[in-house]
This record gives sequence, C-alpha cells and structure tokens, in this order.
Amino acid sequence: MAWSESTPVRGLPKPSAGVGRNYLKTAMLMAFLIAVLAIGGQAWGGSGGMLLFGSIGLAINFFSYWFSDRLALMAHRAQPVTREQLPQLYEIVERLTQKAGLPMPKLYVIPSETPNAFATGRNPSHAAVAVTEGIMRILDWRELEGVLAHELSHVKNRDILISTIAAAVAGLISSLGHMIQWGAMFGGLSRRDDEGRGGGLEMLAWAILAPIMAMIIQLAVSRSREYGADASGAALIGDPDPLADALLKLERGNEAIPYQYGGPATAHLFIVQPFSGAGGAIMNLLSTHPPLEERVRRLREMKRGVRYA
Repeated sequence: MAWSESTPVRGLPKPSAGVGRNYLKTAMLMAFLIAVLAIGGQAWGGSGGMLLFGSIGLAINFFSYWFSDRLALMAHRAQPVTREQLPQLYEIVERLTQKAGLPMPKLYVIPSETPNAFATGRNPSHAAVAVTEGIMRILDWRELEGVLAHELSHVKNRDILISTIAAAVAGLISSLGHMIQWGAMFGGLSRRDDEGRGGGLEMLAWAILAPIMAMIIQLAVSRSREYGADASGAALIGDPDPLADALLKLERGNEAIPYQYGGPATAHLFIVQPFSGAGGAIMNLLSTHPPLEERVRRLREMKRGVRYA
C-alpha cells in the first residue's frame, strides 16, 4: 500500500454547525425513545411497570456502557496489535489523535479479508479502533487516514455511547412489546384499572407500533451519527476526497467479500454496512447506515462550502 500525499483543501468548512444540529436531533430522538419505553411500561403495569422497565433500561445501559466494547471486539475476533507489528498504522492514528486532542486508542486487527473498520469504547480514554486485514490491502494510506479520522470522530463525539444506548433501549422496547402482546391476548382486550394501566386494545396497539417506531428511531440516530463523523473526519484531515474515495472502495469490497463475523446487532459500529451483500432495497431500508451515494455526495460538496442541517 503506497502513501499518496494530498494537499489539504483551503477553506474547508468546519462541520460544527451542522453537527451541532445533528446532536440536537439525536437528543430529541433519544428522549422520544425513553418516552416510548415509559409509556409502554405504564401500559403494561401502571406506575409500577413504568418504574420496573425504567430500572431495567438503566441496568441494560449500565452493562452496555461498561462491557459493550469488549463484547464487540470478541464477537469480531479482533486481535490487539503493537507498534512494531504495524508502525504505519500507529503513525497515522497518533498524528490524528494529537490533532484532535484525543488520547491514543488501542488498535486491533480483525482477521477478515472484507475491508471495513469500527471504533468502540465507552469514552475517549477507553477507546479502541479495529481494522480488518482487507481494508489495509485495498486502501492507500491517505484513504486509510480518512477512514481512521472518521472512526476517531465517533470517539470524540461520543457516538459509540449514543448508538449503544439507542440499540439497548430499542431492544428493550421490542421485548416489552412482545410481553404486552402476550399479556393482551391472555388477559383480555378491554381491561383497564385505576393504577394507570391501559386497556387491552391500547396495549396491543402500543405493542405493535412501538417496536416499529423504536427501530426507525434507532436507525435515524445511527445514520445521523454517520453523517456527522464523515464531516468531522474530513475536516480533521483537511480534505474530504480520501474518505469519499475510501467509502466507494469499501462498498465494492464488502459486496465482493461478504463479512463472516458478528451479526446485525453490531453492524452500526462499522464505517460501511458489513452485511449489505443481500436483501437489496429491503436491506437498504433497514440499514443502520445512510445511503453510501449520499455520504459520498455530501463529502464531495464540502469543498464547495455546502453545509447540511
């Protein structure tokens, strides 16, 4: 892999305004997720149900906060690498972390020829960046720098924590929905009591609609964070073209070599959707990533000073 130095683009717009609006949208979506969960808990068991599922939600988030990074690295068979093993990779990450004001993360390599990468960790001081063997074969060093800048932007913006919490809450809403469906079927469809429980029909309606809304919101959170990391990563290296070029290569690489580890639960971590080889339009609709063509278009337009809300 040859290093191809490019000249940083002068006057490249900083993504702060657009990213700030993305954070506001993300906060609103997360608040809505919590509200949906609270309404479901109340429908299932009144104020006691709301307290119960609120407590379960906190417990799941606590577990996700402390252990999700280890589980993700284990699921994808990521192996730690030293500076001696991959000195050029270390050099790129060190330069980017110094520029971004971040601590040096731990570096891992995934034994897969599918070109991809992800970042994980509960905060910048406990972050890890994992790249596949395949990504280092098909990208030049400048393109790889764009990918790593994207992943470090996720770390700096706390996107990993946001996405983990969104996935955990959405999963809890889905589980609660199944419980309510069974309870409504066996407990009657018209019962209401004075503790604030909803009637059976209301509960069943929530149980059907809420998991769908939760999934849509989770996808919206994940897609919003990808756009933000693209913009922040491009600004970090001063040129959007290397990341745009890398995304196009990664899409072709993932189509040619299907990814073999993990599963959909961790798909949102990767820079490109790792399981996009089948399913066509349905997979794209349910993807945790925005359309790659739109991501590339936005990166190309950054040179012209175009900003997105």
